[in-house]
Amino acid sequence: MLSDKLKEETKQNHQILEKALVGRLKSIRSAQEYAGLLKLFYGYFGGLETQINKTIDGSLLTDSTQRRKTQAIADDILALGDGIPAKATGNYLPRINDHLEALGALYVIEGSTLGGRIISKMMQQQLGFNKGMSFFSGYGDKTEQMWGTFKQALNNQAQTPGQEAVVIAAANETFLKFGEWFAKAH
Repeated sequence: MLSDKLKEETKQNHQILEKALVGRLKSIRSAQEYAGLLKLFYGYFGGLETQINKTIDGSLLTDSTQRRKTQAIADDILALGDGIPAKATGNYLPRINDHLEALGALYVIEGSTLGGRIISKMMQQQLGFNKGMSFFSGYGDKTEQMWGTFKQALNNQAQTPGQEAVVIAAANETFLKFGEWFAKAH
């Protein structure tokens, strides 16, 4: 199944990004620092979703509008009293020319909801408040169900080894570009 291949084939890039992110998360001690982290996510995910929206809609992924994260991040940033940054464009983003590349990018975004629940709890403990946590709360109790639905749609779209390779390459590029975006902010 493609979802299993994706997990294996993107493992290294995922772990590199995760290590950088966890280091940043552990150092957050104020609402302002937390808002800074959210702004990084907003910029990258916002630009990514703009690209994804050009090729993915309800006909390909019936719950595609529910899966958009940018507004939740913006709401969290505003709840913390900060301003909304610009979205990433151009070379800061992976190439997304078709629905297969968009699915690879969505794999990264959707996968972030699984770790987000842990991040939300971590931030609540470190900061002593729970405002601005809607993005990292993902889909709440439905997170596992939404992940399963996404994996099923993903597995149904790529029918050949060539199509699978396109999705995997796009997911890896998405992890790499997010890592670059993250490092640029330091």
